[in-house]
Amino acid sequence: MAGAQWFEQRRRDLLPTHYFHVVFTLPAEVARIALANKRIVYNILFRAASETLITVAADPKHLGARIGFLAILHTWGQTLMHHPHVHCVVPGGGLSLDSEQWVASRPTFFLPVKVLSQVFRGKFLDYLGRAYRGGELRLTHSLEELAEPSRFKALLAHLRNKPWVVYAKPPMAGPEQVLKYLARYTHRVAIANSRLVSSSDGQVRFRYKDYTKAGKQRVMALGVAEFLRRFLMHVLPRGFVRIRHYGLLANRCRRANVARCRELACAAGMVPSRCTTEPVDTDTITRRPRCPQCEIGTMVIIDRFTAAMAFNLNATQYLDSS
Repeated sequence: MAGAQWFEQRRRDLLPTHYFHVVFTLPAEVARIALANKRIVYNILFRAASETLITVAADPKHLGARIGFLAILHTWGQTLMHHPHVHCVVPGGGLSLDSEQWVASRPTFFLPVKVLSQVFRGKFLDYLGRAYRGGELRLTHSLEELAEPSRFKALLAHLRNKPWVVYAKPPMAGPEQVLKYLARYTHRVAIANSRLVSSSDGQVRFRYKDYTKAGKQRVMALGVAEFLRRFLMHVLPRGFVRIRHYGLLANRCRRANVARCRELACAAGMVPSRCTTEPVDTDTITRRPRCPQCEIGTMVIIDRFTAAMAFNLNATQYLDSS
């Protein structure tokens, strides 16, 4: 239900315009450093991605507008490998730099991906270099060679000469579908229980989509230790905020900015968004399991057990039986 509540809150902020789904992904060479320096590198990822969108959108050569968006950190792929990237849901437009009119992008084009990629790469590597020079990065074990300044400088040079992946397309089914997709990941880590198939003979089996085969469903088997290793790679530092709002949608001024954007967008002839009135289907978001008896109703959580509660329960049952 936490995911459903998050979806409903974000849905109220949707503007009467088209939306774009923008994803910033870190190269494998940086992902290695991120795994040992999660808080620092993930914060840099958020900062570089947000500044890239705001800077390029404000450039009169592109959109010439102040924009707002939400960003969510994901660190996993379908097979639980480490794959850090940030999803951004961005309205297709924003306020003019004097805040007097709504500036809309083209319905099928937001900002040039090549420019986004180059600016993102430059900003990220600049902040990463500062963190290195400030002694903030932990470079031990497999990263020990990068503690040598010449090696780290060579890595930065290599990263500056390779393209970085930025995905930017309008969501085909509208912004609500992107929010529903993201809502499934806002309050859990890495893998849903529904993807787990079995755990026996020292093997954990789970379903995944094979994108090399057009998203075909397959089952992967991993040893318990390897499964746990992959799962624990995605546990974030305590207190780390993985859902953030930027620009016009920053928390301190979101309500006033959303109202202003709606006013100017409607005055510019934009069609009011139906997304602000339709009820939310929480079952689709939370994916409640079906009742195993009737196969019609859905299961509802009535209580949660912590590890300590489960231990105490088992101990009590053992003492009763003896």
